[in-house]
Amino acid sequence: MYTSNELLQKVNTFLDRLPYDRQPASLYDPIRYVLSIGGKRIRPVLMMLAYNLYRDDPESILMQAVALETYHNYTLLHDDLMDNADVRRGHQTVHRRWDANKAILSGDSMLVLAYERMQQCDTRHLPQVLSLFTETALEIGEGQEYDMTFETRNDVTEDEYIEMIRLKTSVLLACATKMGALLADAPEADVENLYRFGEQLGLAFQLQDDLLDVYGDPKVFGKAIGGDITSNKKTYMLINAVNRADDAQRAELLRWIEARDFDRDEKVRAVTALYDQIGIRQLCEAKINHYFEQARQTLDGINVPDNRKAHLRAYMDELLHRNK
Repeated sequence: MYTSNELLQKVNTFLDRLPYDRQPASLYDPIRYVLSIGGKRIRPVLMMLAYNLYRDDPESILMQAVALETYHNYTLLHDDLMDNADVRRGHQTVHRRWDANKAILSGDSMLVLAYERMQQCDTRHLPQVLSLFTETALEIGEGQEYDMTFETRNDVTEDEYIEMIRLKTSVLLACATKMGALLADAPEADVENLYRFGEQLGLAFQLQDDLLDVYGDPKVFGKAIGGDITSNKKTYMLINAVNRADDAQRAELLRWIEARDFDRDEKVRAVTALYDQIGIRQLCEAKINHYFEQARQTLDGINVPDNRKAHLRAYMDELLHRNK
């Protein structure tokens, strides 16, 4: 049985050693760059931990685990371009270091590379693996589209937001845990439960991102806090602040949302103060804990001995207490 840290080291070493032999090198340099600047590697580690519940050789699925990480970073590359973001993980985004055209083309190639790496799966599992991966990729695109359409709406409901983050973020964690189980030939009931486990964990994880974007330490978080506030991003926090505010608080929130000319730091301070008054931080923390508890209960129902779940439980607890 491997700890999450041991699996993380395996993933990073494997990524570092992957060759990029195709030409022109300038197309692949941004891909190598994106995959070299760090990251928590949550998806490949989760896949291997799920696999390790049943089998003792998780290094045998490193290529498929890295395929998910490649796909995840492709989505971040394009997200950064769409959001016009300057920094990712403390480094320049691809469209800033190179340009927008390079970000689009290298990102497209990165998606194809993710599939190329995934299809190196053994032939027995390949149909299920590719079906799951493709369905997940389609759902993530749907989630991104919902996210973008929410930008022009001030009536987004909490339920709509939860469904959006389920599609945009959560299903990839669910894909990771289910794929690990599939590749390990886990019982069908466990395969489906591990999907639900990853889905619940993913919801909690994205809500943590919402929270950290407001209350995190920028030196630890890897980017300036308050980005969601300045862009009026419809997060769990903003949606609930608008819905729970009194008339005066709502009027001030809407004034900041509608403002076109503002001082960034002043807006972040003002909206954060409103969140404090309305109790949004506590509300978000309670929702995070709710989904983590659901994930714990789902993991309890997985039909393997408790000692084999120890490292996956420890990793889940590590994610619950993360600060970046």
